[in-house]
This record gives sequence, structure tokens and C-alpha cells, in this order.
Amino acid sequence: MPNANSEIALARTAAPPSISDAAEVMVLGPAEYTTAVKGSNGFLCLVERSWGAATDDAEFWNPKMRAPICFNPQAARTFVPICLMKTRLVLAGKSKSEIAHAIASSLDRKELPALEPGAMCYMMSKQQYLNDRAFNWHPHLMVFAPGDAARSWGANLPGSPVIAADDPEERATILMV
Repeated sequence: MPNANSEIALARTAAPPSISDAAEVMVLGPAEYTTAVKGSNGFLCLVERSWGAATDDAEFWNPKMRAPICFNPQAARTFVPICLMKTRLVLAGKSKSEIAHAIASSLDRKELPALEPGAMCYMMSKQQYLNDRAFNWHPHLMVFAPGDAARSWGANLPGSPVIAADDPEERATILMV
């Protein structure tokens, strides 16, 4: 497992210090993410691993992936629980199909919260390694919208600064600006 101090420092690079310095920071442990620093502003920073992607993503098991990410309060309450559940399942040795089924079942049974309006995150770290294709992609913001929202945001259109990734497993569209 990573050194907690270096993990905290990397997690804080996700957002401007005016946000990340007062954010809660979680670090990856042997079985799950745990709170290493209590926050005071409702934001939550962590270093996401490759299994944060959809289970059908080619990079799902990429051990090099390190994605500092800082969630706003709405995303911390409603999107992060999916990330934390997925992490526990991965670290428990579950297969991709078992993970996808467990997430879907929990969403169906409303054991995971519905996505709140305004849920977003910062991914501004110059130290991020997102995958073997993008490496350390440019700093960006991500907005989480329920369902398939690409069209309503004008995403993926020529000249649009908005890129959309539909994530049916998490029942959301991730809009990157």
C-alpha cells in the first residue's frame, strides 16, 4: 500500500489549495479507502485507481493509474459511495462481472444514494496518470449528471469544450470540461 503522507499530498493536488487544504482526504488501505485527514469544507480528495473506470474499460486493472480527484460536497455524498463500494469489491478479489452486478443491485435497491444535482469534481493535478493512452491528461473538471446527458450539454460536438463519457454502470454521464 502507498505511503499515507505521499498519498495525502498527491490527493491534494487535484484541486486548488483554497479547496483541497480544507478537504477531507482518504487514502487507500489494504481493504478500502479510509479517512486520513478530516476536512471542514465538505470536499473529499483521494487518489483514484484504475477500477474507478467501468468494468468493460481496457485499463480497469492498470496498476500504474493514479488519478488525484477532489469531489465537491454533492459528489462526496452521492458519487463517492459507488467508488468506495467498488474499491472494497476489487480489494476483496471480486470479478468484473461480480462488481458490476453488486453495483447494479445496490443502485436498484437504493442502498446507494441517488446522484445529487451539482455533483462535480476537480482533476487538476499535473501528477495524474490516468491510463496508458492519456498518461497525464490535461487538468479538467468533471460534472456528474444522471442518465445520458451528453446531448443536453452539447458534449462531444465539434468545437465543444465538453467531453462526455456515458457510464451505464454508475447510471451517470461524466462531463469533462
